[in-house]
Amino acid sequence: MTAVTETGANTVAYGVQGMSCGHCSAAVTEALTALPGVSAVEIDLPGKRALVTTSAALEIATVRDAIEGAGYQLV
Repeated sequence: MTAVTETGANTVAYGVQGMSCGHCSAAVTEALTALPGVSAVEIDLPGKRALVTTSAALEIATVRDAIEGAGYQLV
């Protein structure tokens, strides 16, 4: 799912397997926020997904590496 806002930012939802608590969401948020161009990350813990807002599209491999580096799995 991709949405483009009036500011030209892209918001994409990524499924993340393995998150179950606040510590998990903080780890994924930190990993994704560190990626170039990411301006915001919102975690939907019950929905097991991360909403990532960027100034430009991210390569899926980059997102996967960040999530897996934090100890979780992109689904």
